[in-house]
Amino acid sequence: MSLTLARIRAINAVAQNGSYAAAARQLGVSQPTVSQHIREAEALYSVRLFMRRGGALHPTPLCTQLCDIAERMAESEREAERIMTRHATLKDGRITIGLGNSMPGMAVIALFRQRHPGVDIAVETGSHERIIKAVLSRSVDVGVLPDIPRDGRFRAQALVSQEVVAMLHASHPLASRKQLTCAELMRQPLIFRARGSSTQRVVDRAFAHAGLMPKPLLVLDARDAAYEAVANNIGIGFIWRHGTGRHDAVKRVPVAEMNTRYNEVAFALAGETSVVTDAFLAVGADYGRMQEGMA
Repeated sequence: MSLTLARIRAINAVAQNGSYAAAARQLGVSQPTVSQHIREAEALYSVRLFMRRGGALHPTPLCTQLCDIAERMAESEREAERIMTRHATLKDGRITIGLGNSMPGMAVIALFRQRHPGVDIAVETGSHERIIKAVLSRSVDVGVLPDIPRDGRFRAQALVSQEVVAMLHASHPLASRKQLTCAELMRQPLIFRARGSSTQRVVDRAFAHAGLMPKPLLVLDARDAAYEAVANNIGIGFIWRHGTGRHDAVKRVPVAEMNTRYNEVAFALAGETSVVTDAFLAVGADYGRMQEGMA
């Protein structure tokens, strides 16, 4: 025998209502069940929890202390319930989204927010490798990335088809070109991304296929840092064509060896579903159809 959660609930309900009958109605159990919980708790610890005065049960000072704990426990239960149900409702649910690129993920988030304003949205950003791991470890509910592994771990919704392009400062002599080659880029200061970047994987494959081994001027962890380096005319970098919504001093120029297009997708674990995650993927499907219509 012990001071079980059921007994603590019964003690708190009697203290709130002043009778076994009212406590039983509140808890949805029988009156004998409530009175049994009280008797067992008093006998177990040799204490008195209630005094009867004027036909009502009044908590003793000891019982009042116990009820303070019971209230905190009840709040913890309510918080646990909120956590457990936050993925099951679009009224006040929650979703965490992992983005590899700012776009098109942010555009899909904006559309989702318009349709489901009650859902609390959290966003994490990182490399391709980091977002894949975050989805697998369940630290994010949905990832948005290009070129994800094609296996049974994920269910995915295509958003847009795109390729990696070179990004050059608008004043760069090659910025007006229709297309560049890896051989031409070898003669330029290059800005690469660090290991784990989906962009860099495509760039590495393209140079290797051309039989070239470039030595970059800079290797940067963050895509924003690479973008800013190009915006400041430090060198030529690389980006997914629709990887950002920015249109400032940077020009995007296709590269002949990087013309393979990849689907940017919203994806989640295949074996897990929730109302909120399904709604986000549905919005992603609508976004994808809108992009096809604009193509």
